Amino acid sequence: MNKTIRLTTAQALVKFLCAQMTVIEGRKTPIFAGVWAIFGHGNVAGIGEALFQVRDQLPTYRGQNEQSMALSAIAYTKATNRRRIMAATTSIGPGALNMVTAAAVAHVDRLPLLLLPGDVFAGRRPDPVLQQIEDFGDGTTSVNDCFKPVSRYFDRIMRPEQLIPALNRAMAVLTDPAECGPVTIALCQDTQAEAFDYPESFFRERTWSFRRPRPDESELHAAVAALKAAKTPVIIAGGGVNFSEANAALAAFADRHGIPVVETQAGKSSLPFLNELNMGAVGVTGTGASNTVSEDADLLLAVGTRLQDFTTASWTLFQNAAKTIIGLNTQVFDATKHQALPLVADAKVGLEELSANLGKWTAPADWTARARKARADWIKVADTYTAASNAELPSDAQVVGAVQRALGREVIGMCAAGGLPGEMHKLWQASFPGSYHMEYGFSCMGYEIAGGLGIKMARPDKEVVVMVGDGSYMMMNSELATAVMLGHKLTIVLLDNRGYGCINRLQHATGGERFNNLYDYNVKQELSPDIDFAAHARSMGAVALKVKSLAELEQALKDTRGNGRTTVIVIDTDPMISTDAGGAWWDVGVPETSARATVLDANRKWAEGRAKQTLGH
Repeated sequence: MNKTIRLTTAQALVKFLCAQMTVIEGRKTPIFAGVWAIFGHGNVAGIGEALFQVRDQLPTYRGQNEQSMALSAIAYTKATNRRRIMAATTSIGPGALNMVTAAAVAHVDRLPLLLLPGDVFAGRRPDPVLQQIEDFGDGTTSVNDCFKPVSRYFDRIMRPEQLIPALNRAMAVLTDPAECGPVTIALCQDTQAEAFDYPESFFRERTWSFRRPRPDESELHAAVAALKAAKTPVIIAGGGVNFSEANAALAAFADRHGIPVVETQAGKSSLPFLNELNMGAVGVTGTGASNTVSEDADLLLAVGTRLQDFTTASWTLFQNAAKTIIGLNTQVFDATKHQALPLVADAKVGLEELSANLGKWTAPADWTARARKARADWIKVADTYTAASNAELPSDAQVVGAVQRALGREVIGMCAAGGLPGEMHKLWQASFPGSYHMEYGFSCMGYEIAGGLGIKMARPDKEVVVMVGDGSYMMMNSELATAVMLGHKLTIVLLDNRGYGCINRLQHATGGERFNNLYDYNVKQELSPDIDFAAHARSMGAVALKVKSLAELEQALKDTRGNGRTTVIVIDTDPMISTDAGGAWWDVGVPETSARATVLDANRKWAEGRAKQTLGH
C-alpha cells in the first residue's frame, strides 16, 4: 500500500517543487531556483507559511511589484537558457492581475515561468471575499481567468488532490522545448490551508532532462536537397539557437558550408561579433550587411525563430521571388510558418544532422566572399555612429559605443523597449552566448531593471549592464531597491531624453506632429518635469551620479566598475537622433485621409512599402 503524508495543499506544493531536479554541466541541481513573493490575504497564511518552512532549501525573494518580480524570474530563466525556473506568488485581485503582463512576456518569448496567484474561496462561504471580482453570469470566474490567454497551461486548485495531476502537467510544459511557456496554478485560499493525505511517491525526487528531438528523415532529406540547390543561402539565427546552446554547432555549420548568419533580437550573441560570417542584426533594426544578404537570399534557414515582423521587415526584406524557407524549430507552429519546409527538431541536433548530410557541399565561394565584404563595409559604417564625440546631447548609439569602450565585450548588455533596442541590436558587440539580453518579443517597457536583476542572479560571475531610457525607468524602477537589498551589483546607464523619444520619432516619421511623447510637447501641462534621476536612485540605496559628456560617462564606468553596490549613471541624450543606416521598412498604418500634408505624404511612402510586401512567404 502506498504510504501517505498529511500536508496542506500549499505544503504539498512547495515540497513537490523542492523535489524537482535537473542536471547542468554534469551536476544535479534543483530546477527551481527560488520563489518571488509579495504576500497578501490570499497567500500569506497558506503558501507563505509553507515557503517559510523550506526557506533554506527553496529561497523566497521579496519583490517590490508583482509584475517586476515576475519579470526578474523571466530574465533569470532566459539567462540560464531555460535550464532553471523561478516561481512567483501573489495574493488575489490586483496582485494577481499585476502578473498578467509578465505572463504575456513569457508566453511570447517561449520562456518557462510558474505563476502561483491566490484565488477566491473554493467553498464560497465568505463570498464576495476582499478583492474578488464578481461575474454576474458566471460564478466560477475570478481575476485569474485573465491568465488563460497568456498561459501555456492553466489550472485552478479547488480540492487538495487536484494538485497531483496539475503539477505533473505543469512540469511537462515548463520543461518541454516546444510547449515551453508560462504555467499558472491558481490557488483557492481556503484550499491552500486544507490538509490531505498525499502519496509519498508524489514527492519522490525527479530529474528533468531537456530533450533534443531529432529531425524526421523525410523532412531532413527535403531540407538537404533545398540547401544543395541554393546559390545565395542565409541562416537566420533566432532565440532557439541560444536556448538549445547550439552556438558551437551554428559556428561550425556556417564555417563548414560558407553560409552567412543574420541574427534576430533573441538570436543575437548566437555567434561572437568577431566571427566573419556573422552579419549581425537583421530586419527593421538590422545592419547593412544582414539586410543586404537577406534581400538576395534564395534560401533562408530559419533556426529557432518565430519570424516576427521586425525580423522580416514586415515581409519586405526577403525580395528574392524564388526563395525557399526551411523552418528548423522544435515547435511545429513556428517551423511551418510562411510555407516553410518544416524541419521539426532541436536546433543543435538539427544543425549537426543537416551538416552531416550535406557532406562537403558549400555555398558558392563568391556568395560567401560577398557576405564577408558586406560585413567589413558595415563595421566601418557602424564605427562612425558609435565614435567618441563632444556633442552636448549625444545619441543613443554614441552612448552604446562609450559603454563598450569603457567596459569591453566581456559584459552582458541588456535592454527591452524604446529606441535603445534598435541601436543595441545593430551596434552592441556581443562576444559570448547571452552577452546580449533583449526582451523584444513583447517589448515590455519596465523590464530593464527587473530583468537585469534576474540576469545577475543567474550569472553572478558576469557584469550586467542595464541600458534604460527615462521613459522605461519611470514605468518600473522598484526592483532597484531589491537589487541593493539582495546585494546584486548592476551597472545601470540611464539615458534621459525627456520622454518617449522613440515613439516621438515614429510619430514624426508617420507625418504626425510632436504630441504627448516628449515632456516639452504636451498640450495639457503646467510644468515641464525636471527629474533628478541620480537623487532618486540614491534614495533607493544605489550609488548614483550624473555625467555631462561621453568622456565623463566612460570615466565614470571605469571608476565605478569595482563597486560592490548597484550603480546608476545618468546622461542626457538627444531624443531625435537614431542610426539611420542599415535598417529596413516597418509596417505601421498611416491614415489615408488627413488635413495635414505631412500625413498624406507619409501615407504615400507607406503605400510604397506595402507594395513590396510578399504574401504567404
